[in-house]
Amino acid sequence: MTARALETPAPPTRKPFRFSPTVLVWPALLYLIITTQVPFFMTVYYSFFRWNLVDPQNRPFVGFGNYLNLLSDPQNLRVLLNTFVLTGGTLLVTVVLGAVLALLLNRPFPGRPLVRTLLMSSFLIMPVVTAVVWKNMILNPVFGFLSWLTQTLGGTPVDWLAAYPMVSVITMVSWEWTPFAMLILLTSLQSLPDDQIEAARLDGATPLQEFRYIVLPFWRQALEVVILLETIAVLQVYGEIYASTSGGPGLATTNLPYFIYQKAFAEYSIGVASAAGVIAVVLTNILAVFLLRMISRNVGEKTA
Repeated sequence: MTARALETPAPPTRKPFRFSPTVLVWPALLYLIITTQVPFFMTVYYSFFRWNLVDPQNRPFVGFGNYLNLLSDPQNLRVLLNTFVLTGGTLLVTVVLGAVLALLLNRPFPGRPLVRTLLMSSFLIMPVVTAVVWKNMILNPVFGFLSWLTQTLGGTPVDWLAAYPMVSVITMVSWEWTPFAMLILLTSLQSLPDDQIEAARLDGATPLQEFRYIVLPFWRQALEVVILLETIAVLQVYGEIYASTSGGPGLATTNLPYFIYQKAFAEYSIGVASAAGVIAVVLTNILAVFLLRMISRNVGEKTA
């Protein structure tokens, strides 16, 4: 018998097991589905029932009755109007002030890093803390800063939260979100090529023409990003209203998130609160999709 015949065949080699990159994504995706989509679908489910926790055993199915009641009640339409006024007013103030501050910080001057840090500090403060500071230290008609300033100038103090509640809330929220707009616009402005500005100045362009024909078109994509993110955030404003006006006087500052809180935790009407929550999600998604399509269209035009 030859040596070749005595040789045993070698066992087949096994390929090492390798994880696919997509496998590593599934745990995070599963976590997001459980924490976001499951509560949302439960909210949709509860919105079809007239369920009040005062009588938890009585839960009749009403279909779209909660939605019809919400959209047909004039008081609830006032809540939707307040939500749009708060969002639109905040966007207008933050974009304008953010643009002005970005233009100022784009120029070198002594202490610019310190000024930039101080201007960013209001964005890092919690919403409830912001409301407490503005309510007690600035807008209070007795010992607030504006009251002291008005008396010093010989005027009569004003109870801003009672006389101008929506303006006061817009001021608070704008104070929080102006640094965000400033930072995005300043970052975009610092990437503007210097040769374009120099060429415009050599051609005799005024500062207003320089801003209109060079800076503003260059800012378009950054402005759209600011508007998109701030719209989604301001539509969910709750802490500032809860800690300052509690939605009043009356319904003057009640927006959709605070309305949901009132229905769920003050009136215990889970069905109506769930329907309002679904409406809030739908409105936010509609605005987000519209703004995202606008951004993608403009980006496509620039890259074409």
